[in-house]
Amino acid sequence: MANIELEGKRTLVLGGSGVLGSSIADELSRRGALVILAGRNATRLQNRAGEIGPNVPSVIFDLRVASQATHVVETAVRLLGGLDGIVNAAGVVAFGPLSELSDTALDELVATDLVGPLRVTREALQHLDSGFIVNVTGVVGENPVANMAVYSAAKAGLSAASSALGRELRRHGIHVLDARPPHTETGLATRPIAGAAPKLPLGLDPADVARIVVDGLVEGRRELPAESFVAE
Repeated sequence: MANIELEGKRTLVLGGSGVLGSSIADELSRRGALVILAGRNATRLQNRAGEIGPNVPSVIFDLRVASQATHVVETAVRLLGGLDGIVNAAGVVAFGPLSELSDTALDELVATDLVGPLRVTREALQHLDSGFIVNVTGVVGENPVANMAVYSAAKAGLSAASSALGRELRRHGIHVLDARPPHTETGLATRPIAGAAPKLPLGLDPADVARIVVDGLVEGRRELPAESFVAE
């Protein structure tokens, strides 16, 4: 596995207004990468960017809207002067049996957790000359959970796509990492688009998860299964 140098790498972070996305962006920035944060919540997005640094740009972006994929990539290219990498740490979650899930919630899960990231990746490939793609798919990508069927399926689908893209893009020098951390204290479970979360054990610290993800990227890892995030 070849090491990946992050100094000066221009990186678009999807889900940058979230706890984990901004933590990964912060870790990348600490190691010399130039980051732009993309997310739906304008206030939270600007606050996260300001916490990372005074000149960190951000762009309002909704993964559910197909036409915005080109916009977010072109904005990143314009503001950063090019593009070397993408990190997808965006996501929504729902709880409850499939029989009770509305069409609206089902569509939003698939659009946000699977189709949207693939659209952005497709658009970004026109600009990536080597570089990297990181998808944070989560533990459900390898261990689907009852009462989270669509969320599990979407994340497992993105995990499968990451594996396939890793082989597809290798000859172009583009590295793909699939990171599957266990439950992390991002607050996502408190904001489901449907249902209510069961009682969950204390999750991992987002800063620790971000460090492991970026370490894995630097080391040239192609996957970080859930066990990679658990201290021995």
